[in-house]
Amino acid sequence: MQISPSSSLRTLLVMASVVIILAGLKTASAIIVPFLMSVFIAISCYPLIDWAGRHRIPRWLAIVLVILLIVIMGMFLAGLVGRSMNDFSAKLPMYRQQLGDKFAMLTHYLTVLDIRIDKSQLLSYLDPGMAMSVVSNLLSGVGGVMTNFMLILLTVVFMLFEADSFPRKVHIALDDPAMKLQHIDRFLASVKNYLAIKTGVSLLTGVLAGLLLYIIGVDHFMLWAVAAFLLNYVPNIGSIIAALPPVLLALVQLGAAEAGMVALGYVAINMVMGNIIEPRYMGRGLGLSTLVVFLSLIFWGWLLGAVGMLLSVPLTMIVKIALESNEESRWLAMLLGSENLPAQQPEPAPTSPEDD
Repeated sequence: MQISPSSSLRTLLVMASVVIILAGLKTASAIIVPFLMSVFIAISCYPLIDWAGRHRIPRWLAIVLVILLIVIMGMFLAGLVGRSMNDFSAKLPMYRQQLGDKFAMLTHYLTVLDIRIDKSQLLSYLDPGMAMSVVSNLLSGVGGVMTNFMLILLTVVFMLFEADSFPRKVHIALDDPAMKLQHIDRFLASVKNYLAIKTGVSLLTGVLAGLLLYIIGVDHFMLWAVAAFLLNYVPNIGSIIAALPPVLLALVQLGAAEAGMVALGYVAINMVMGNIIEPRYMGRGLGLSTLVVFLSLIFWGWLLGAVGMLLSVPLTMIVKIALESNEESRWLAMLLGSENLPAQQPEPAPTSPEDD
């Protein structure tokens, strides 16, 4: 089949447009990242505003209460996490020395079994400083964006006030004043439900992780709880990154048994949240393949920095939901998804004239 020149030209124009848009997004990331954070916070907080409206609480009062809650929680967590990060950084040389002693004992036992491992090489692979660098960079990136806290907060307020009228504006902008295009409503509702449910599940994951570490007695449990909350937005990879620093810290601080308890606790929390709670409320049709999750982490991190890594899966999910809303692009959404393809039906056996 020959490709017409007009089709080839259209493909080139689309590819060139995508490159230009991505270049513009990267250049304007200083403006786009706070805006994305505002959208993310507004969508995540909208269920509280909706719940207040159903209980006849005035909208302005509900928004004021939600904003006050955000400010109080943000200031409390910022101070607590900041102190924990400073304390952890001060104790990091001691933790590294203690971890080196643990690995020296391990390599000694392995040498007795005629298994030779270089202690320095093993320590370089499981260095708590390296494990912490990803978490600290992520928290620092989010903290850097939150320096525009007042701008983000005002944007969230205006978004919450206009949230009810936004779907109708989208319909009118797309020349659908009668609101006949149901896939627009389906797309907006899917994005809102996904971000709201994911935020709730991530918050519960962080709380459970913090309680687990507090009960076992691991230092800086609030810092690891916040890391578990943020990294839960990145499935599969995020849970591993969030669990590694507290497991190593428990090994250094308390011992191998406690480190094993922390590891098992993280596995149990992520298994329950990822396989029971989240699918029950979100459904199983919104999954992404592991390869797409990893590539989206790299892509959005390159495009938007640390906040892009944090929002990589929600942003990719928005793209996937948008592709699912259109029949012509649904095949692309299937490529991004993790659903099992339906089994091919066997072709009917040819019938011979004697069977008739």
